[in-house]
Amino acid sequence: MKKYSLLISFLTLIFLSISCSDAYRFSIEKPVKAILNESVTVKLIEENDKPINQVKFYLNGKEISSTGNAALIQTDSLGVGKHALVALAFFNGKTKKENSFIEVFANSKPTIYTYKIINTYPHDRNAYTQGLEYYNGFLYETTGQRGQSTLRKVAIETGEVLKKISLNKKYFGEGMTIVDTKIIWLTWQGKKGFIYNLDTFEQEGEFAYNQSSKGWGITHSDTKLMKSDGSNKIWFLDPVTMEEKGAIQVYTNDRSVNYLNELELVNGKIYANKWQKNTIAIINPKNGIVEGLGDLRGLEKEMAKTQKLVPDDEVLNGIAYDAENDRLFVTGKRWSKLFEIKLIKQ
Repeated sequence: MKKYSLLISFLTLIFLSISCSDAYRFSIEKPVKAILNESVTVKLIEENDKPINQVKFYLNGKEISSTGNAALIQTDSLGVGKHALVALAFFNGKTKKENSFIEVFANSKPTIYTYKIINTYPHDRNAYTQGLEYYNGFLYETTGQRGQSTLRKVAIETGEVLKKISLNKKYFGEGMTIVDTKIIWLTWQGKKGFIYNLDTFEQEGEFAYNQSSKGWGITHSDTKLMKSDGSNKIWFLDPVTMEEKGAIQVYTNDRSVNYLNELELVNGKIYANKWQKNTIAIINPKNGIVEGLGDLRGLEKEMAKTQKLVPDDEVLNGIAYDAENDRLFVTGKRWSKLFEIKLIKQ
């Protein structure tokens, strides 16, 4: 019996050896880190040096030109972020697919900004601020938490809430923006947003999210809405149909910037709160590069002089910009103060 067992083991080893020698094993050779505007070479490697008839490469679903088993990728047209890379190998009448990605980082470091406090105004201590916007001399604000989410019109100088409505208790309210005579208000996990009349606060419509499953912050330009979902992505929405038309990924020269929250468009750049961080990221909407970082950690210390903040909860959130008078306002979740600040380049 032992002899038969040894024979079976020996034959199994021979079979496995033959099978392994006949098998094709592929891997994609690529740089660990790509820099925007640099060229990147990727190769499909057959690890046993077996012949390949043809190789095709696809980047973000589109075929790119290749020579032999290699392709040259120009990153300037990609933008920063992770980009899906697929290689198709054709051999012996068979096809095999290898999946990977190219990760592109910014080609420059962000500029660091500190700040100067220009004015300080009262702010509702109970407002769990999620969205903030300046419009025609007033602040419009949305607050969060289920059963506590509200839309408000606020007097800047006094902090008085001039008008307020509550969101359905099953939703957790998030960011908002004003487009013409409409208020666009997001929900967090409800997978939908709501549209309100600016003057009456009456609901006039709603819209579903598409690829982005959550709503965090929203702002707009003259031609599109820009929406964050808590990741490193900012989605572009059609302002009429509310459909997602694409997205950028947000990166610095050495990392992906996640947890993007409340948004505001300031002089063509997206200003974004980073959740649980007293920092504002200044983002180029064309390519996702973080061009600046506003270090506002000192505001938390300023708040601590008169108010005890709950760590990791009552953090900086809320950016509003008065373009006509070049005024930048910021506040936080349940902060009792609204700050008008000026960013100062380091």
